[in-house]
Amino acid sequence: MNEDTLTALALRLLHGPGSNARTILGLAGPPGAGKSTLARHLVAEVERHEGPGSAAYLPLDGFHLSAAQLDRLGLSHRKGAPATFDAHGYIALLRRVAADRFQHIYVPDFDRDLDEPVAARHVVAPHARLVITEGNYLAAAEHPWPEARRLLRELWWVETDDTVREERLLRRHRDGGRDETTARHWVSSNDQPNGEYVKAGRSLCTRIVHGTGLPSLPDRRSVS
Repeated sequence: MNEDTLTALALRLLHGPGSNARTILGLAGPPGAGKSTLARHLVAEVERHEGPGSAAYLPLDGFHLSAAQLDRLGLSHRKGAPATFDAHGYIALLRRVAADRFQHIYVPDFDRDLDEPVAARHVVAPHARLVITEGNYLAAAEHPWPEARRLLRELWWVETDDTVREERLLRRHRDGGRDETTARHWVSSNDQPNGEYVKAGRSLCTRIVHGTGLPSLPDRRSVS
């Protein structure tokens, strides 16, 4: 399924039954699958067809707990695992996005240069008709993730070969300042277990799409 087909599928959500309401499309998949690349690509393409501000990006990564909170909880070594996200805060923002069409809604992100979440990097404009959210755990079965799924029109699974994901993750960690040994240990001890946990939700998704072959976009700072 090429990028033009994926764009057409996203645009179809804006013109089919129920298209008068704001539509939220979710992208799930394991770390390094290409969720943030696909989300940003689809937002850019929808805006190209429908006009500026017609689509918006809402990454789960903005709800990473800060380093201070991870230290407090003793979870610094598990950064990226389900317990290291403010899942309820993420769901509350999704609910507001679904219900509030009159205000600008500011959306946090994760800055890989700072290695911290940052507030208000993105915005959902009142006239935004499609909001694309992505994250590792959108297809997870454990509470509270099904509450997030109920707010999504569709949930796509981003499929990428494990060897490709591992290379992406190693490059990401090296670029973030880890040496080769530390990067490989982080992938094997943290990213891979998180990825296997995530894969259990694949069958709950609406559609399987591929996370390779998309053009790179600037400002790739998320950790998905």
